[in-house]
Amino acid sequence: MTTGKISRAFFETRIASRLGAPRDDVALGPKHGVDFGIVDVGDRALVTATDPISILPELGFERAGEFAIGIVLSDVAVSGLPPTHLTISFSLPPEMTDDEFDRVWGAIHEECRDLGISIVTGHTARYAGCSFPWVGAATGMAVGDPDEIVRPDGARPGDDILVTKGPAVEAVGLLTTLFPEAIDLPPVALETAQSRLDDVGAVRDALTAAAAGNVTAMHDATEGGLLGAFHEVADGAGVRLSIDAEAVPRLAGIDAACEALGMDPWRATTSGTLVVAVDPADTKSVLAALRNRGTTVSAVGTVDTGAGVELDGCPAGQPDGDASWAVYERLLDATANGRQP
Repeated sequence: MTTGKISRAFFETRIASRLGAPRDDVALGPKHGVDFGIVDVGDRALVTATDPISILPELGFERAGEFAIGIVLSDVAVSGLPPTHLTISFSLPPEMTDDEFDRVWGAIHEECRDLGISIVTGHTARYAGCSFPWVGAATGMAVGDPDEIVRPDGARPGDDILVTKGPAVEAVGLLTTLFPEAIDLPPVALETAQSRLDDVGAVRDALTAAAAGNVTAMHDATEGGLLGAFHEVADGAGVRLSIDAEAVPRLAGIDAACEALGMDPWRATTSGTLVVAVDPADTKSVLAALRNRGTTVSAVGTVDTGAGVELDGCPAGQPDGDASWAVYERLLDATANGRQP
């Protein structure tokens, strides 16, 4: 089995038909490529999303904690509702010290407090056989007005497509930080690429966009990269996305790092980058709101009738996995064995 997220075929054949008992209060259940589910609770809605917790000690434990929790919370925030609650379970490696955990937990606490999120339950233990980076999982939740939810399948023909930050932000930031000695870049270019890690995280951008206009769909571009996110937005709504590749933003350091890594930026994970479908009457106001908070964003295309994704008028196929995984494994193996990658 390949690493990374399962394929749509795996989900459809092995999971989708076996989801426990059907309930009338499930307004949105599991779908491949969809970030969150929705449960009706009286006149309120509960939006919920679950993700693994990945702690990378090489980032520093405070930064690793903030990075890990941001990915969980982004999957809730793309609903347009502010995250309100969190549950978290840690299966820690025995060698992780109390002080190291304290630094991780402190960063998670600070981020949740800043966002108004209450941690309501969880589990923490050390177990033999557990190892970094995968040390648990968390579930983020938002409770709010169901009429204010931005549904992941809501893109409509005629909508504009906006993209924040651009491709490969997460992959470039992580790989250049984890393996600096193995990447052939000048010092200034390497430092610029490493700084992209500060751009990971989409909670505040998602909430800003949703508040600024009639946003019909949002998606955080994680595994499968920006191209995968385009496909997931298109497939969820049964539409075609027509994208102008030159209009897509590219943050400094991305192209040079991807060339040095031999990595396709379009198919590399980029948590923190949002794909936003918006009513064209509100495109200017959403762009202005995001730019006012310092976020790089551009209008890059339109939603049309049909299916799939077109880049510059040519069909662009669904990514087969994530381009960053093979690069990560190559760098990890080379570093462990003292070889050039």
